[in-house]
Amino acid sequence: MFVMELTYIAPMDRVEAAHPEHLAWLDAHYASGVFLASGRKEPRDGGVILAVGDDRAKIEEIARSDPFSVAGVCEYSITQFYATKTAPALEQYRQPMPAR
Repeated sequence: MFVMELTYIAPMDRVEAAHPEHLAWLDAHYASGVFLASGRKEPRDGGVILAVGDDRAKIEEIARSDPFSVAGVCEYSITQFYATKTAPALEQYRQPMPAR
């Protein structure tokens, strides 16, 4: 699983201009089952996306395809983690720790 953290690097008017395309991009990744949750940070200097997957390169590719990235209004920080414990509603996303 991945935490995708967006940080805005452009004025809010440029962020707002790319927002409709960003929302459509989010919807497509929710429909494909990759995104579980997303939302704005407070203060409003970016956002966070919780994504399912095992392939970091694929998640990085998805981040680069974000209209916010394409427009140059945000940067991504991506953190992979293993969801070894979850709320019951997220049980299907639990992951074992990889063998060392």
